[in-house]
Amino acid sequence: MDISTREFSGFTIRSISVSEMQNNVYLVTAEGADSHVLVDAADDLPAIQELISAAGGGEVDAILTTHRHWDHVRALKDAAQTLTERTIAGVDDAEAITEESGAPIAETVANEDVLVVGGLSFACVALRGHTPGSIAFVLSDEDGQDVILSGDSLFPGGPGKTWSDEDFDSLMDDLEERVFGRFADEAQVLPGHGDGTTLGAERPHLAEWRARRW
Repeated sequence: MDISTREFSGFTIRSISVSEMQNNVYLVTAEGADSHVLVDAADDLPAIQELISAAGGGEVDAILTTHRHWDHVRALKDAAQTLTERTIAGVDDAEAITEESGAPIAETVANEDVLVVGGLSFACVALRGHTPGSIAFVLSDEDGQDVILSGDSLFPGGPGKTWSDEDFDSLMDDLEERVFGRFADEAQVLPGHGDGTTLGAERPHLAEWRARRW
């Protein structure tokens, strides 16, 4: 199992890729903590448990889910039963996540909420379009470095998939206002699939994305 480890001032983010969909599962650990926050229990609970062991073991304080789609929640029920019952998701996706996964969502968050868990503060940014309740979870380290766990709403090269003009415009509006309009070029983007990027690498292409409609 290949584990990617990213060190920041005050926390570490480890990740693995699971399933035929190559979903990224992220494990966030505050400096000095013996517990963790899991982001997207996408699939393969044994691999997720190996990831936790590689981070030193310990408890999982909460499982955050970026959005409702099936490939991001296949291990959520088992993870909630095995690791922690504190499951957290966007308010407008929570019911659909439960229907898809069979896991109750214990807490919901909305745009501009600040979620304090595992010794960390996550800024919640609603990005409507890929799904109605998609949430990006944003961490800021002690040196001012922002890290955006973007789910399937932002990737290297463009926004996440949408299924109508209305959804596309909604997602682009939210990305421009709530992400590119708020965070600096140095902000790192860690998406739900594939490699990461920075806002600086993507910012020059916003007009291109608008024009091509994807």
